[in-house]
Amino acid sequence: MISWKGIGSRLALKKSCALVRDCLEPAEIVSIDESLFSAINKVAIHDYVLVQGLDKTICGIVTASDFNDQFLRLAEPFLLVGEIENGVRRVLHGKFTAKELEEAKAPGDDERSVGAVSDLTFGEYIRLLESEKGWKKLNLAIDRVQFIERLNKIREVRNDVMHFDPDGLEPSHMSALREFARFLRNLRDLGAV
Repeated sequence: MISWKGIGSRLALKKSCALVRDCLEPAEIVSIDESLFSAINKVAIHDYVLVQGLDKTICGIVTASDFNDQFLRLAEPFLLVGEIENGVRRVLHGKFTAKELEEAKAPGDDERSVGAVSDLTFGEYIRLLESEKGWKKLNLAIDRVQFIERLNKIREVRNDVMHFDPDGLEPSHMSALREFARFLRNLRDLGAV
């Protein structure tokens, strides 16, 4: 295998790089049947692995960049949901009594104790804010109906994310997560929460 890293290393050590063979390094090869997770360490060390098919021919390459892209696709929804949940908790923090938080609990969920905003579910955040009285406690000059509609959409998307929807997220759902996370960041940065 020849890589820019290998060429650069040789040149830095003032080694000859006039011929292809001067720059060759042993290739890191994995079987097409090998678990992707077992290949992660090899890619981290070598920046790539060549994939060998069942017929022993090289049929592909997996690079560190491929892992970065895949990690982003898999992790971004979880990270955004976490950021949004923390942002909503920040908006609600200190605005409601323990009794009000307990009253927001889903009907029939009598076994669970709610003593803090962090004990609530997304649906319970919505229940807490649906009333005009609850909304006024936030002291935000934004449209309550719009906020609750968007929060409810996030609740639906969050459920898909956390329950590993096999179809994955639609681009519009990712946009909704990104936009709501950005909105909550802006509220925080402007000192509204």
